[in-house]
Amino acid sequence: MRLGVIDVGSNTVHLLVVDAHRGAHPLPAMSHKRELRLSEHTTDDGSISAEGVEQLTSFVRECLTIADDQGCQDLLTFATSAIREAPNGDAVLAQVHDATNVKLEVLEGPDESRLTFLAVRRWFGWSAGRLLVVDIGGGSLEFAAGIDEEPDVALSLPLGAGRLTRDLAGDPPGAADLKVLRKQIRSDIARVIRELHKVGEPDRVVGTSKTIRSLARVLGAAPRADGPRVERVLERDALGDLVPRLAGMTAAQRAELPGVSVSRARQLLAGAMVVHGAMELLGVDRLDLCPWALREGVILRRLDWLDT
Repeated sequence: MRLGVIDVGSNTVHLLVVDAHRGAHPLPAMSHKRELRLSEHTTDDGSISAEGVEQLTSFVRECLTIADDQGCQDLLTFATSAIREAPNGDAVLAQVHDATNVKLEVLEGPDESRLTFLAVRRWFGWSAGRLLVVDIGGGSLEFAAGIDEEPDVALSLPLGAGRLTRDLAGDPPGAADLKVLRKQIRSDIARVIRELHKVGEPDRVVGTSKTIRSLARVLGAAPRADGPRVERVLERDALGDLVPRLAGMTAAQRAELPGVSVSRARQLLAGAMVVHGAMELLGVDRLDLCPWALREGVILRRLDWLDT
C-alpha cells in the first residue's frame, strides 16, 4: 500500500510518502518538508504563536493535496513535543482540524522513544543485541534501552536543541550562559541514568536524529549522498573537541560547516552539548548512527497492525 505520513516536529513538518507492505521495509516514494521551527514560534508563556499556527495549518493543507496527487491510500499524522507541551496545544490541534479535517495524534515522550527504538531495532536487526538508543529533537531528548522490539525502558527529557537554544543570548552565546546550560543538561540526564543502567549493559549504542547526523557530518562522516547503508559514527572525544569550537562560532559561521543548514545552525551548539553530556554520563565512547527514527517507527507499527 502507499502510505502518507505527516510528522509535525519541533523543527520540521514533513510529509513522507512510502510504498510498503507488512514484512517489507518501507520504500520512500517522495518527501516534502518545511522547517517551521514551531519550538521557536512561541510566545512568552510557551504557547505557539498565531503565525506558527497559521503556517502549520497551511502546510498540512498543502500536504493533503500532495498526498492525494501521490495516490496515498492511508494517511498517518502525528505531532511531538512542540504541540504536546504548548499551553495552547489543544487549541492548535482544534484549529488545524477545523481547517483541514486532519486530526493530529499527539505522541507522548515515552511513546516517541518506543517507536524510535522499534525503527532502530528493525534497521540493525536482532544481531545487534541489547540496544541503547539516543535521539534528540528540537523539543526533547529520548533514551530507550532493551533487547526486544519493545524497550525495557523508554524516557523523554525536555532537553531538545531548539528548546535549549531559546535560553541562550548572544551570537555566539556568553560563557556564563553556557556554564548554566551545561549544568542543567547534566543534572537532568543524571537523574535518569540509573534507570538506563539497571536494564543491562548495551551491546550497541545508537544515535538517531538530524542533529546527531549533522554533528557526525561536521566531524567527517560520509555525506547523505553516499546512501543510508554507509557506516556512520559519532565519537565522544571528537565531539568533546568540537563543542568549544562551536561555542566560539556565530550561527552564520556554523552554517558554513559541512552538513549544517542555515536553519539548524543556531541549534547545533545546544544539541552538541546535550549529546556530549549524554555520552559522558552514560560512559559511551561512540554512537552508531541509524538513518531510521520516529517517522519510520510510526510506519512500521502501522504495517504491523494491517492484519488486525
